[in-house]
Amino acid sequence: MISPAAADELIGRHLTCLPTISLPLLQCAGAVLREDIRAERDQPPFDRVTMDGIALASAALQRGARSFAIEATQAAGDAPVALASAHGCIEVMTGTPLPAGCDCVVPVEQISTRDGVASLGEGSEVRPGQNVHRRGTDAREGALLLTAGTRLGAPQIAVAAAAGKARIQVANQPMLAVISTGNELIEPGEPILAHQVRRSNAYAIAAALRLHGYERVATEHLRDDAQELQARLKFHLETHDVLVLSGGVSMGRLDLVPQALDALGVRCVFHKVAQRPGKPLWFGMAPTGAAVFALPGNPVSTAVCVSRYVLPALAAAQGEHAAAPQRIALAEAFTVTPALTFFLPVRLVTDEHGCCRALPRPTQGSGDFTSLAGTDGFVELPAGPNTYPAGFVAPLYRW
Repeated sequence: MISPAAADELIGRHLTCLPTISLPLLQCAGAVLREDIRAERDQPPFDRVTMDGIALASAALQRGARSFAIEATQAAGDAPVALASAHGCIEVMTGTPLPAGCDCVVPVEQISTRDGVASLGEGSEVRPGQNVHRRGTDAREGALLLTAGTRLGAPQIAVAAAAGKARIQVANQPMLAVISTGNELIEPGEPILAHQVRRSNAYAIAAALRLHGYERVATEHLRDDAQELQARLKFHLETHDVLVLSGGVSMGRLDLVPQALDALGVRCVFHKVAQRPGKPLWFGMAPTGAAVFALPGNPVSTAVCVSRYVLPALAAAQGEHAAAPQRIALAEAFTVTPALTFFLPVRLVTDEHGCCRALPRPTQGSGDFTSLAGTDGFVELPAGPNTYPAGFVAPLYRW
């Protein structure tokens, strides 16, 4: 068996980079950027007024002036006007350019107006640059704002829009197939016998993929039949970029997935990782270029392998900047018995000092998926036997 780190390295070495497409900006939320974006012009592009009030020349106050004739009104979107007199002022609105001849803005709350004259209130302080966002202080024209590999959230979309980008180059969405196997599985809503179980893993995998922005997700259930498995897997390998299978990869007589994939020319890169849960994990590459993740069928194993391997691999295939997992301290001691890397479900809690901690929430085994409902993810603990004390810091993987 290989280590989880070795599995990461092998997956990264073999996974194919997805193609680049151009999309309208409104369709790019959650996508991975495939181009650098630079500032279209200085940001802000002019000395920008940041408060409603009056713009004036601060030097007039040094000469004792406290009242100023309102010469004009300038709103956001208006072309800037110029101050005609050193003892005048311009009524301005937030977002407008600073009028020529002015160097500061006094907020409307600090002035009173009467008969076209604005007077400063008692204690009002005025200094050059007050309530003015100077041109180019955020970014200069041509400055690098976003780099290829950035996942586009709301702030990044705003930056791209401000840079004048109506369309941008992003990674194409992968075509994903989620396939469950097993004669015992029955769809939710269908009649079920005492010896059967509900088909839940495929729904969990599809939900995890969609929650991470992957929309092109097909699902199918296959019986433990060699011919059916081979025929349907052949179809999916020819029509999808990534297959995520659940079940049929262990050592039982009806664990037919590895044989079916081998018959289709899918090369096994690795089978079995020194971890619990999820030891039978299988990964391979098809002649079509499709990647295949064949996950153990126990629900906790499936959930862990999706978050630990599948989601990071898909992000890498889209060209996203690789980020190290968040590290977090255990809230309580936990003992790892097996000589295997251990994935421990946890709930995130805040201690009395305001620090986030990982509270162990172990399951009753890899089939106890109901216990995962109250957890936020899992931490990766080194192989045992060992007891890891409260405060031990480990990588956190969120669901």
